[in-house]
Amino acid sequence: MKQTNTINIKNKKARFEYEILDKYTAGIKLAGTEIKSIREGKASIAESFCEFEGNELFVINMTIQEYSHATYFNHNPKQSRKLLLNRRELNKLLKEVRTSGLTIVPLRLFINDRGLAKMQIALAKGKKLYDKREAIKERDSKKRLGQIKKAFNN
Repeated sequence: MKQTNTINIKNKKARFEYEILDKYTAGIKLAGTEIKSIREGKASIAESFCEFEGNELFVINMTIQEYSHATYFNHNPKQSRKLLLNRRELNKLLKEVRTSGLTIVPLRLFINDRGLAKMQIALAKGKKLYDKREAIKERDSKKRLGQIKKAFNN
């Protein structure tokens, strides 16, 4: 059962706010109405973050809108959801978060070729204000260079 993979919800703010050190792909434990809403594209990870509760990793503040065709068995849109990783990966992330003060941020939410919801998470370090200014300058200079090349080619 191959289906077209069109769901790709990104956290654009994460790359601006954080320096990405390492990436992981995790499964998500979802209810039936949650996966249906994700397949409709009604989810947001813009304000979300990951946190350990005991030895398990959860994504907090991820919004999945209620499924429109559900009855009273619908889900809570803002509840925390468990991320599924290997024990070795969880131990490594837990050690990094506790010792180095790094954080775990979700980068994108997608449906894989088997139809399962996956989340790409990253071990990240928060950027300082001057790093953010540098990123803005770099982005603007690339944009200007692209405009100059376009004008030159015409």
